Amino acid sequence: MDFDAFVKDIQDNSWNVFGTEVYRKGELIHSYGDTRENLHELYSATKTVLSVAVGIASDEGMFDINRSLLSYLPSDKTDNLSCEQQEVFGRITIRRLLTMSVGGFPFRAEGDNWLDFALNTRIDDPDEKSFNYSNISSYLAGVALTEALGTDLGSYIEERVLAPLGIDRYEYSRSPEGYFYGASGMKLTVNGLSQVGLLLYNKGMANGHRILSEEYVNAASSIQQMNREGGYGYFIWKYRDGFSINGKWKQKCYVLPARELLITYLSHIEDDSHDLLESMEKNILGL
Repeated sequence: MDFDAFVKDIQDNSWNVFGTEVYRKGELIHSYGDTRENLHELYSATKTVLSVAVGIASDEGMFDINRSLLSYLPSDKTDNLSCEQQEVFGRITIRRLLTMSVGGFPFRAEGDNWLDFALNTRIDDPDEKSFNYSNISSYLAGVALTEALGTDLGSYIEERVLAPLGIDRYEYSRSPEGYFYGASGMKLTVNGLSQVGLLLYNKGMANGHRILSEEYVNAASSIQQMNREGGYGYFIWKYRDGFSINGKWKQKCYVLPARELLITYLSHIEDDSHDLLESMEKNILGL
């Protein structure tokens, strides 16, 4: 491992990387840049935080990912749907949302009521399990979890996810109707995202306490739905012999239990290049 060479690549190429951390066997061995001071956008890495909350509620019997989405939504919304839409959404389970395997959703909701927008989306075949990456799927999973818990999901995540991980600085956003927006809009420090990754690396344990069941971690981080990137779990991406937490502008946490490594970096690089990833793989993973 040549962490200094990775940092040199970041500096020499002026890549907009705010900070990075490397852990071996769960212990921090390298850090560079702003890892603990400022909050940075997570974008879709927010989805993995939502997955953790889903897992906690599922472990405690408060939420069943095998039930239909419709069974959790407010009756004033479901009763007003057409018979066709009730039939369609009644066949879509929470698990399907977690695995992004519902075709038909556009990438994001529009307007001032995202739930109405989502529930009026035409889904031609609700039983077809094709990978369709959409913020609407994670938004709906968050809405369903909110209704199942009967409490504000943002507050639940603060109390049940962030506080046990020692994360006391964060921001998150909401939909126009006030639901926790589980698809994006969250901010953490680099170290904060590392703590989420470490929870998964440690099979649901944090600071000597079980936060999440090992069973859920194993399911969430394994391939539940194939895609061209190699596979997807419950809002978690397959990566080589491990998995990763991903945001759209190179917000990353790579969790590699077999190698006993975890690598996190938060960046803002608006292109489709793989230069930063390739440098990490060469200098940190030795590939």
